[in-house]
Amino acid sequence: MDSITLEIFKSIYTSVAEEMGATLRRTAFSPNIKERRDYSCAVFDRHGRIIAQGDHMPVHLGSMPMSVKCAIEQSPMNKGDVVILNDPYAGGTHLPDVTLVAPVYVKNKLTFYVANRAHHADIGGSTPGSMGNATEIYQEGFRIPPTHLVIAGKINQSFMNLFLANVRVSEERQGDLFAQIGALKIGVERLIETVHRYGFAECDEYAGHLIAYTEQMMRATIKAIPDGKYTALDFLDDDGETENPIPIQVAITIKGEQASIDFTGSSPQVRGAINAVEAITVSAVYYVFRCLIKSSVPASAGILNPIKVIAPAGTIVNAQMPAPVAGGNVETSQRIVDVLLKALSQAIPELIPAASQGTMNNLTIGGWDKKRNREFAYYETIAGGMGARPDSDGMSAVHTHMTNSLNTPVEALEYAYPLRVRQYAIRRGSGGKGKFNGGDGIIREIEILDDAQVTLLSDRRKIAPYGLNNGQPGALGEAEFLCNKKRTKLQSKCSLEAKAGERILIRTPGGGAIG
Repeated sequence: MDSITLEIFKSIYTSVAEEMGATLRRTAFSPNIKERRDYSCAVFDRHGRIIAQGDHMPVHLGSMPMSVKCAIEQSPMNKGDVVILNDPYAGGTHLPDVTLVAPVYVKNKLTFYVANRAHHADIGGSTPGSMGNATEIYQEGFRIPPTHLVIAGKINQSFMNLFLANVRVSEERQGDLFAQIGALKIGVERLIETVHRYGFAECDEYAGHLIAYTEQMMRATIKAIPDGKYTALDFLDDDGETENPIPIQVAITIKGEQASIDFTGSSPQVRGAINAVEAITVSAVYYVFRCLIKSSVPASAGILNPIKVIAPAGTIVNAQMPAPVAGGNVETSQRIVDVLLKALSQAIPELIPAASQGTMNNLTIGGWDKKRNREFAYYETIAGGMGARPDSDGMSAVHTHMTNSLNTPVEALEYAYPLRVRQYAIRRGSGGKGKFNGGDGIIREIEILDDAQVTLLSDRRKIAPYGLNNGQPGALGEAEFLCNKKRTKLQSKCSLEAKAGERILIRTPGGGAIG
């Protein structure tokens, strides 16, 4: 292996993923993808092992390979095919995250796969935005096992018709799917160009070298952590169906160059929609350990090779059918990260931050836009405070950990939906106090201009983001519904009917402090 050639191929594969992402962002219809960048793109070798992924959404890092594996196994692909899936029990995460996979053939030889995943602002189900309370997955939306969306370069119109008949704002959904297909085409073209330039043998060889290099860096990172067993416990507030806190427990065992991550002792899967499938738990582990690598490495399959994840089936971290899972992707994933970092803070306190806000504050609003005479479905995750770092304060008003998205700019939001932003500000003083302070959350107040259904899926309303080394916790999140000058406190997981002129006010949690 030549180190310079390795660096060249690392840049090539990463740039292909990034260009796919740029294409998807530019051509998408929905503000959720175009403005918030709630998507990820990746390149896989001919065996389905991930080589590189754009630095898009961390929650997709470890989970997308499972989707690609299922697509390859259940729907073999020929030249010009594209397979679609979103089934959380077939490698997916939650139903709004729709994954597309395409093969790359050069002279009738399979050389690579490319894939992307985008969060669609609606995927059907009982509530607009498809992120509401549910007690089984059938209530959450249109579930897609690996299915051919494109066959030999032509849209599978029968499937497309079925899909569009089961989702809200069908024109936007179709536009986003076409944007995903277009992004895959860019990836296919760039990889074909790469094979023509370097030859398939060298491209394939260095894809393997990249995976091995990443594994080597991960092993070195684990080896630098003192051997031992480190345990931690944290809680989700509730599942939206009962008031009971939901424990997530982890034991991290470090031995030489290997790590075992055992979630035994975590809550059994629950009735409400905050269950996480195994792909989400693996993704959270992937994210945390990749963050520990000091140098820049591609997001390849090698990261997980020295790590064993034990997530008992039937628990909150490895839910089984037909458990609802909409919040597992966005809320439980955050708490898994919190508990992993809490455990690692015992071993390497000089590298680990205090808890960040620990929720994505998912807000969905949907109804009929009278001015445009059409449906609308708005979805957004709302930023909060970052936990204090070991040597500096946490940042304020940012998305952290498993979400790497942006906000929807006020101008874009008001242009696309019958909504008006009345207040958007930093929530001063909400970060925990200590030697290094936690970052502050934000305040976001939205007026609904047409009758609509509002759904909130959030957490850290009862159990605050922890501080470390006697640092104070961050402030709890809050939400209120404003109607005729009357303020009603909202539960963290709720859905309600709102009339034109009514408002929802959200105050997001701050981060914990250190010291």
